[in-house]
Amino acid sequence: MGTSVQKSRRQPVFIDAFAGCGGLSLGLLRSGWRGMFAIEKDAFAFDTLKSNLIDPGARLRYDWPKWLEQQPWTIESLMHAHGRRLSALRGQVDLLAGGPPCQGFSSAGRRRQGDPRNELVERYLEFVELVLPKMVLIENVRGITYDFVDDNDRAPPRNFAAELIARLGRRYHVYKDTVRCSEYGVPQQRPRFFLIGMLKTEMRELPSRDAPFARLRSAKVRFLSERGLRATVSSKQAISDLERTHAGVGPCPDSEGYDALLTVRPRTAYQRLMRDGFAGAVADTRLAKHRPHIVERFANIIAECKEVGRLSVQLNREMRDRYGIKKMATRVLDADKAAPTITSMPDDLLHYSEPRTLTVRENARLQTFPDWFSFRGKYTTGGERRAREVPRFTQVANAVPPLIAEMWGEVLLKYLTTASSDRLAA
Repeated sequence: MGTSVQKSRRQPVFIDAFAGCGGLSLGLLRSGWRGMFAIEKDAFAFDTLKSNLIDPGARLRYDWPKWLEQQPWTIESLMHAHGRRLSALRGQVDLLAGGPPCQGFSSAGRRRQGDPRNELVERYLEFVELVLPKMVLIENVRGITYDFVDDNDRAPPRNFAAELIARLGRRYHVYKDTVRCSEYGVPQQRPRFFLIGMLKTEMRELPSRDAPFARLRSAKVRFLSERGLRATVSSKQAISDLERTHAGVGPCPDSEGYDALLTVRPRTAYQRLMRDGFAGAVADTRLAKHRPHIVERFANIIAECKEVGRLSVQLNREMRDRYGIKKMATRVLDADKAAPTITSMPDDLLHYSEPRTLTVRENARLQTFPDWFSFRGKYTTGGERRAREVPRFTQVANAVPPLIAEMWGEVLLKYLTTASSDRLAA
């Protein structure tokens, strides 16, 4: 990482649990945190994280411990294989970041109280007890705050956010809120639930004016202005340099028989920020192969949505029936507004002016991943494999936007500095 061991030891350290492809890790590393290691069970997602944030030559790197194999892990398997090593970290970890996977809590699709993914909340809490970090940062979909009713209606409703707050509240001061990322420079409207826990033995309870979400709001204008951004970024401001008619196309370097968008100069302040000094060919721009009748259908849908004012709104039943679309989630980007929630299904969202779905890179732009951050594994998957694999589109959709993760990183670093000063003064 280009830092001395002495300097490295002064840097507050974090572990990222349920790390995915590394969006939260990237933001924390950029804000000055030192990464110890990350936990991610999917091979594709871990390969992406490893190539960008672990391997030699990476712009930002974890200080990965020698005792831990650089491979996919579940929390359970990690605790089983390295329980003693993890116990020895107790009191040495400043932040445990990351939250259990969101699919079981999402309001999109079927929500089941007994979904096994929901039980990862319990595994997460066990890991917190084992390592006992000074702070925890949890991100999830807003659906985690809703009550779950069992399929047979016999069990009482469960609220996983309330359970997290109650359990963590035994040892931590807990602060929680829902943040709409489009108000923080992210060109996507998705609301995200965040929870911050601060260990009671390390930090005092904070008045509302000094609480994490108040500081996040107060830091927003300065943080974004330093990066040449305003609070709101539109879809077109995020991806207009990737328009097919502007950039042109060529053979896809990693998918024989596919076309990919070419790399051209950025056109907006946001695109320059995402380029981040990267001068190479931008990866993950493979275009979908749409048949001619699908291209015609998409062109008609885009034109009609513009005419009737249904941009970024799900197609109504009449339109779906007319165009032969079964999915309820299909919508067209509004070029002048932040995008709706990015999902793992490529055909959920159509381009604002071109009759096609978005590329992985365009979705990554809408999630604030810089252009040098490339993705690994399959582009998509289907059938039974959807429950076992996390391809590129899904990695992007599941990630925490690195930009807001970086903002949180700066906010939380200041609490550690204040707590250290308070101890010295005492």
